Amino acid sequence: MRFGHDPEGKFREGGGTISKRVMPAVVLGLSVLTSVPAAEAQQPSQMARVGYLEFGSAAPGTPHLEAFRRGLRELGWHEGQNITIDVRYAEGKQDRLPAFAADLVRLKVDLIFASATPAALAAKRATTTIPIVIGFVADPVGSGLVPRLGRHGGNITGWTHLAGLELNAKRLEILREVVPEAARLGALWNPANPIHEPSLKVIEAAAAGLKVQLHPIGVRDPHELESAFSAMARERLQGLTVPPDGMFLAHGARIIDLAAKYRIPTMYGVTELVEAGGLMAYGVNLPEMYRHGALLVDRILKGAKPGDLPVERPTKFELMINLKTAKTLGLTIPQTLLIRADQLIQ
Repeated sequence: MRFGHDPEGKFREGGGTISKRVMPAVVLGLSVLTSVPAAEAQQPSQMARVGYLEFGSAAPGTPHLEAFRRGLRELGWHEGQNITIDVRYAEGKQDRLPAFAADLVRLKVDLIFASATPAALAAKRATTTIPIVIGFVADPVGSGLVPRLGRHGGNITGWTHLAGLELNAKRLEILREVVPEAARLGALWNPANPIHEPSLKVIEAAAAGLKVQLHPIGVRDPHELESAFSAMARERLQGLTVPPDGMFLAHGARIIDLAAKYRIPTMYGVTELVEAGGLMAYGVNLPEMYRHGALLVDRILKGAKPGDLPVERPTKFELMINLKTAKTLGLTIPQTLLIRADQLIQ
């Protein structure tokens, strides 16, 4: 199944729940697998070995690995029976990734699943022969992972969580609906993330259209987060948008705590941060994307070549709002947003 591209990204299906909205896409993906060539359809007789390289942490708020495992189980892969998964978490520390990737290569794994751009780049540098499936990568082409999203003959495929920079504008527009009187909004961005500079330009253009002042706050290292939020408080920012980023996700709990401490209404690009206590998010459902990543792993383990499988892009985006957090911040969510939301956390 290819996720394709949704150029409009509209709230076309509001009012449902994540489970109701995502399952049809998953079923479709499974149906595609039933028609793969016979060379792919045969389950390997020996134990498969997969390396899982994660830039983030194993914290409860980031259940990517469990979603990945669930997807494999649904496809007939059971740990200890026909597959082994060697897991390496970098805990948000990029300097750990090269050694972890090299270790997986030494273990002679059959495939590496690399989560987030830093992990994907580390895997790419470690091997040109072992198949690599990437996930949570904003710009696979711009970061140098693949020459193009289509078939390219290399050893890398996977999925990107970004379907278009225009989502950054939509997030700011939704944030303004929640704080309609706001005149000063902030944008947290990572100068080390190659997609964030063009994303910031889109956010700045959206701010100009909304006639609000935008204050970009660059953070390269998680140790800078406290001072960044302190600066936001001094600037009296009335809202904040946080685009998707591997470091921001790995340290999402810290960002959520700081947003609460300084009472800054915050819009995220990753829905699971809302489940962890963030105010709201508009973006992809990452656990379901990781679950879908198991489909690609399954195909490769059954004989498909990664270079023959295009890198996929999402078409479904979800609006999630944490009403408990809104109440704590003294915010009243407009009825129009409540209707459009895919999930409300009470």
